[in-house]
Amino acid sequence: MSENIIQTCGDQLYAAMVNKAPIRPLTESHPDMSLETAYQISLHMLERRLAAGEKVIGKKIGLTSLAVQTMLGVDQPDFGYLTDAMAFSQGQDMPISERLMQPRAEGEIAFILKKDLLGPGITNADVLAATDCVIPCFEVVDSRIENWQIKIQDTIADNASCGLFVLGDKAVSPRKVDLMTCGMVVEKNGQIISTGAGAAALGSPLNCVTWLANKLGEFGIPLQAGEVILSGSLVPLESVQAGDFMSVSIGGIGNASVRFT
Repeated sequence: MSENIIQTCGDQLYAAMVNKAPIRPLTESHPDMSLETAYQISLHMLERRLAAGEKVIGKKIGLTSLAVQTMLGVDQPDFGYLTDAMAFSQGQDMPISERLMQPRAEGEIAFILKKDLLGPGITNADVLAATDCVIPCFEVVDSRIENWQIKIQDTIADNASCGLFVLGDKAVSPRKVDLMTCGMVVEKNGQIISTGAGAAALGSPLNCVTWLANKLGEFGIPLQAGEVILSGSLVPLESVQAGDFMSVSIGGIGNASVRFT
């Protein structure tokens, strides 16, 4: 695809986000779109956000759990960029009615890095050595594509359907928790709606971050010290709306909660 088409698609997605007006799937008008082209579109959309004053503070891995892959009809992970405009702290209300169009929440584990990682050749041991701490997290994804009718190229182009996220207020060393077997319980409005374990994300959240470091290495992009890395959902996506309250508890790590407005 030409650079002009890449920029046009990125501009369409950015405008959809700003105007809260979803668009038809890009793969309808560009059925031959490759994954590489989709990532180029994502980068152009990111450039628009940075030009508007946002700053990159991390990355996210998407589509890591079989449940989410099945729900969205895809068969491999993807990644996107986190900016400071997406981040919320524990106790802050999250204004999804103002910011998002089709929000869905998912519980996951966030990694905070203390060292850079640049693939290829990154191992799980490298990721552990580079991680300062892990924190419970809610990511609230959103799609700029109508009715979430996405193929993997659509969600990649759409910055892996990034929306907003909130980190819990407790951090622990990744060496003090079994990231494969740690259990997750998600509640919505006081009712348990889903449970999961670390193994739901590519066998372990560590595998996810290792995949990301090596995938980004193909583009010459590092994971950097100080960045937040969202390692992927351990539970199915849950549609949310203003007035909902959700909490997630992860064994050996802690809790995160968020109230939506």
